[in-house]
Amino acid sequence: MKRTSVWILFLFVCISVSAQKIAVKTNLLYDVTTTLNLGAEFRVAPKWTIDLSGNYNPFNLGDDRKMKHWLVQPEARYWFCEAFNGHFLALHALGGQFNVANMDLGIFPSFKNYRYQGNMYGAGIGYGYQFVLSKHWNLGLEIGAGWIRADYDKYDCPHCGEWRGSDKKDYFGLTKAAISLIYVIK
Repeated sequence: MKRTSVWILFLFVCISVSAQKIAVKTNLLYDVTTTLNLGAEFRVAPKWTIDLSGNYNPFNLGDDRKMKHWLVQPEARYWFCEAFNGHFLALHALGGQFNVANMDLGIFPSFKNYRYQGNMYGAGIGYGYQFVLSKHWNLGLEIGAGWIRADYDKYDCPHCGEWRGSDKKDYFGLTKAAISLIYVIK
């Protein structure tokens, strides 16, 4: 029964967005950090779009450093002029898992000597602008701020350490930064 419901929902979404604009994108800032990412954006009204991006980093960075993670970030955007063109305001959520060791990121003061593994979730608001480069290509800029909650386990060293306990941390600040290369499908 669940499988049938999922297929019906999938077909409904496909049929309802078939006459709308759809865009696929990659965030070049994530690409620089070796984080694989892909996003899709759907126009749902003349001034509204829904964006869904996924990010995945399975790589060790060498010298016992790692920033492995996956992240999903859905977002609703309100465009001041028209969808996929100009200024927009956004409301986003995020969720994922991480395994970070021997990094100096500033979020956790002891990232340098420990490994943290856990889950994260949060929400934020954003502002962005999209430049139309041609009929199918756009360049998007976005900055967002908000809150992230991390529930994690702490370990002694980056790869084999003894478990030191579990904790939670709330972070308020930058939750999204994007320079996106976008292909608009009409």
